[in-house]
Amino acid sequence: MFQILGFILIGVVIGVLARLLKPGRQSLGFLGTIGLGMVGALIGGIVASLLGTGEITELNVIGFVVAVVAAVLLVGIAEGIVGRNRGDVRATSD
Repeated sequence: MFQILGFILIGVVIGVLARLLKPGRQSLGFLGTIGLGMVGALIGGIVASLLGTGEITELNVIGFVVAVVAAVLLVGIAEGIVGRNRGDVRATSD
């Protein structure tokens, strides 16, 4: 039970950091932030594990950095999808 709560907490931290690092305004909600942070944490854990720096559930520097970078990329992808689905078309001036 504590591992799940810890994973959610890490997801919050990584998701918030990713949103702070990504320039521009995001229309992603709190649950989306947590979800993308958790996916980023999972990706970071897998990469760190593949590099041999620890287990997937361990918090280490390489895994954390990869997790934040992955979450920033995921926030960008999610914003592109959300913007496209909402029909956000920005007017261009000629």
